[in-house]
Amino acid sequence: MKFIISIIISTAAVILTAYLLPKDMVHVENLTTAILIAVVLAFLNTVVKPILIILTIPVTLVTLGLFLLVINAGIILLADYFIDGFWVKGFWAALIFSFILSLINSLFGNGNRVQKKQNDFN
Repeated sequence: MKFIISIIISTAAVILTAYLLPKDMVHVENLTTAILIAVVLAFLNTVVKPILIILTIPVTLVTLGLFLLVINAGIILLADYFIDGFWVKGFWAALIFSFILSLINSLFGNGNRVQKKQNDFN
């Protein structure tokens, strides 16, 4: 159930992010594509991203963690490669998309965790 709620929140975040950015930067064709993007990003963030983080530890340390933004943009570009109906114009668009998507996901996701913690105290 937790995974389904996470996918729903991510789908809403993908739709909102695509709506906020210009149409020539990011395009999400429909709701089904947004759900597919959320699932593929969940998979890539679970499987591929940790491998990339481990492989790039020296660069990440030298850049004080800023290289993680590049990894996030790469994950978005990888999702763009695999999903028809979703495209991102380039690296900078993917970087902006990943930043806004992370911000929206953290706002929606943290709200659920805060609510759960408040319920634990009652």
